[in-house]
Amino acid sequence: MSALSHDLSCPLCDHIETPLFWQDERRRYHRCDRCRLIFVDPGCRLDATAEKAEYDLHENQTDDEGYRRFLARLADPLMARLPAGSQGLDFGCGPGPALAAMLNEAGFATTTYDPYYAHYPARLQQKYDFVCCTEAIEHFYRPGREWQQLLTLLRPGGWLAIMTKLARDQAAFANWHYKQDPTHVSFFSRETFLWLAARDGLGIEFIGADVILLQIPESL
Repeated sequence: MSALSHDLSCPLCDHIETPLFWQDERRRYHRCDRCRLIFVDPGCRLDATAEKAEYDLHENQTDDEGYRRFLARLADPLMARLPAGSQGLDFGCGPGPALAAMLNEAGFATTTYDPYYAHYPARLQQKYDFVCCTEAIEHFYRPGREWQQLLTLLRPGGWLAIMTKLARDQAAFANWHYKQDPTHVSFFSRETFLWLAARDGLGIEFIGADVILLQIPESL
């Protein structure tokens, strides 16, 4: 483990009050006093090569029925809110873009972007009716930057659909399996999403335990 980083401002909201929240034998975790994001100390993160090696271990196949049932927890409520003909982007699709396949099969034209597996920067210069981010936001090193990018991809009235496990209190965090993945570095709580929605003027719905739907205003 490398030396403690000197730059511990919140990577989501830039707040400077980010006291130590938890520490184990591998990593240190800080929590922002403003937005409540829990994040891994930058000195404890994997480098890009090691991170990619971890992602390559994933075995999520496009036609895996169990994986599709898992993704349906986001896809079904999202599709219920989309007008016919809506077009979208699966941001952080990974090596097996099953969600995009499901949405395309349902008649919602969906393309993909991933920095490792679908690196097509031109797709980030377009506008969409919806953007999905399933089991990806917890991997962001600079979630403030990616959050703004996700919002700029959306047309007025568009939907941002996120799937991620929500952090709770310190006692729950101590035994939380989700933090054991070495590529998980940003942990959002219900309070974090409510803070973001209030700051950015977004509608917000929590669906079940790990799906968050946010909507851009139709107009300012």
